[in-house]
Amino acid sequence: MLGFDNIERVKPGGLELADRLVSVNRVTKVTKGGRAFGFSAIVVVGNNDGIIGFGLGKSKEVASAISKAVDDAKKNLVKVPVINNTIPHQTSARYGGADIFLRPASAGTGVIAGGVVRIVVESAGIKDILSKSKGSSNPHNVVKATFKALLEVRKPEEIARMRGISLDKVFNG
Repeated sequence: MLGFDNIERVKPGGLELADRLVSVNRVTKVTKGGRAFGFSAIVVVGNNDGIIGFGLGKSKEVASAISKAVDDAKKNLVKVPVINNTIPHQTSARYGGADIFLRPASAGTGVIAGGVVRIVVESAGIKDILSKSKGSSNPHNVVKATFKALLEVRKPEEIARMRGISLDKVFNG
């Protein structure tokens, strides 16, 4: 999913996953017999505890497009580090024309995010975060840019190990 090798993939078995619809798009194919309508749906699934995935589904009916998207999302689950209901450090990512900036927030701040980014971070179980979405507002690219930003977030234990210092020193200098 998005070409990262340090991501932690998760199997959907035994997880309580909630799915949230991001967008449904009606697409038209013009044929010699007239117009053929179809639907594409993008869905985000998560367990509100750091495990999230997104999927795309296409079909002639909305309901089957959504169910295909949910099935696709369950195949692409990843683990995101969530510490004290926020992310450990700020990050940003770009996918297509969408540019996303995510910053940790203190307890009680809430989710300061627009529609698509809000759906993704709430599905991950993040309750306090500051974000800014710049550039394209295309839901597909915003979802992928948000995932890319969340996958770039590293655990404090990993940073301490890489730098050869204690975990306490990572937080307190």
